[in-house]
Amino acid sequence: MAAAGDGPWLDEAAGRLVRPFTVSDGRTEPTIALDLMSQVMATGVTPLGYLGPEHAQALDLCRAPVPVAEVAAQLKLPAVVTKVLLSDLVDCGALTTRPPAYHHTPTDRSLLEAVLDGLRRQL
Repeated sequence: MAAAGDGPWLDEAAGRLVRPFTVSDGRTEPTIALDLMSQVMATGVTPLGYLGPEHAQALDLCRAPVPVAEVAAQLKLPAVVTKVLLSDLVDCGALTTRPPAYHHTPTDRSLLEAVLDGLRRQL
């Protein structure tokens, strides 16, 4: 079993010993709107005050632009918990965010036709 100061408390057989929502102090609503594909990136600003080990891990993962979904996967936390942690870091100026970069609009006819063609080939 890992020591108390060694990041998330893990046990080889049992897995995480701390429930994910304790990481966000039970909060389930981020203070900013984040899409799973929103890009987050560290600003270089050092957060003031105490941040938990998951905050530090998230900040470390965001040296380059990375989608929220990727941060959640790397932290092995639910997306909603990750969004709360990331919004904390945005609020203190340690992270910046930008909307996902979509190459096509959702109503792009050629994209929808390509998806439909691919589905037909699978059937």
